[in-house]
Amino acid sequence: MILFMNNSIIAQNLSSKYSQKTVELIADKDFAEGNNWNKIFESYYDTTFYGKTIGKQKSLVVLDDGSIIVNNIYRNHYTKFDKDGKFIKELYIKKTDKSIIKKTTPIRGTINNTYYTNADNMGNIVCFDFSGNYVKTLKVKYSVKQIITLDNNKLALVGWSIWKDKFRDFVAIIDYNTNEENIIWSHFTKRDDRKKTMFNYKFSFNKGKSKPFDKGQMISINTMPFTKYTGYSIAPIIQNVNNKLIIAIPSSGEILTYNFKGEQLYKSKIDWANNYLSVDEQKQIQKRAIEKYKKFRNHKIASWASIEESNTAINTILDEMQEDYENISEPLPIPVFSTIIKDSEDKLLFFEISKKSNDNKFNVWIMKNNGEFASKSSFICKDYNLEINPEKMFFHNGFIYSLQTKKDVKGNPLRLVKFELK
Repeated sequence: MILFMNNSIIAQNLSSKYSQKTVELIADKDFAEGNNWNKIFESYYDTTFYGKTIGKQKSLVVLDDGSIIVNNIYRNHYTKFDKDGKFIKELYIKKTDKSIIKKTTPIRGTINNTYYTNADNMGNIVCFDFSGNYVKTLKVKYSVKQIITLDNNKLALVGWSIWKDKFRDFVAIIDYNTNEENIIWSHFTKRDDRKKTMFNYKFSFNKGKSKPFDKGQMISINTMPFTKYTGYSIAPIIQNVNNKLIIAIPSSGEILTYNFKGEQLYKSKIDWANNYLSVDEQKQIQKRAIEKYKKFRNHKIASWASIEESNTAINTILDEMQEDYENISEPLPIPVFSTIIKDSEDKLLFFEISKKSNDNKFNVWIMKNNGEFASKSSFICKDYNLEINPEKMFFHNGFIYSLQTKKDVKGNPLRLVKFELK
């Protein structure tokens, strides 16, 4: 009873904590104590065959009992921890013939006493029980960006497909028992065929040469925090809040509310953000980027590139950056928000797009479960390089369970962390 009361008090205090101008995330020092992170997260250093780092692409899910599952990309297992963060085991999906499924797709949640994964490249959503035994596969015919659990054995997902001259983003509800789907929202974006987007830079080391593609001969740099949004479709973000399905659209700031039958109930629009970046703001960001990459001269920018090759790449990119800097002449449209995280009080946290990289400070607007925005605050963290990512941050009983990299440590910096909000 005492434990239950303490958790309730913490949850009730979230609203008052949000009302402060700054919320600091403080790590629980006893949580996950004694884990050998070099061993448990050895996949943090994984790369593809051409040198691209992929070990950081992890995500987590917190179950109702507080236990935690961590997804490891391109590995054939998941990593399971108990409610205190103690490593339990590596979890494998076992087929009916007892063989192991290779290269497991990330777990996204639970439904009907089973885990379910994201859709793989073939549109398979694999379901298996808590011991790892295969149960069934749901099928879709498109790429899936997000899946969440609804009531009555249904899932909601954000789908994406490429048409001849446009992209299609949509939201569908799928029945777990029958695999029947109902598309409830859809949007088309005209395809952008431009070869170069302003503020997005690529350099191919082996351009015009006959070397095989075995070293990762290309680097890519974005100087604006939101460059990935320009010229492409912007997927909606969905959440299950107060027994309703919320569809939030970053490009327009629209917030649509549906019931679980797929019927739209009402809609609203965010009015607290300007979805553009001024000329002066763009110039400041671009100038900082130019000064940053000047420091890369005479340094190897990749293990497979020589100093001479690195200098050629950096000088070429700096010339393009300077050209873009001089051509900045009009405001740049940007999404109204970057991402959304649901807390344990069924409130939605809308994070603004950061205009300054490596600031480790993130502005957030809090939406109550009646649809009103209650307050604005900022999240900060002193001991960790904070990454605001709903796949790496999960609220449970008033705490945030997260995958973050710790500052100033020897060896593997990746940690499973339990944050208290103060």
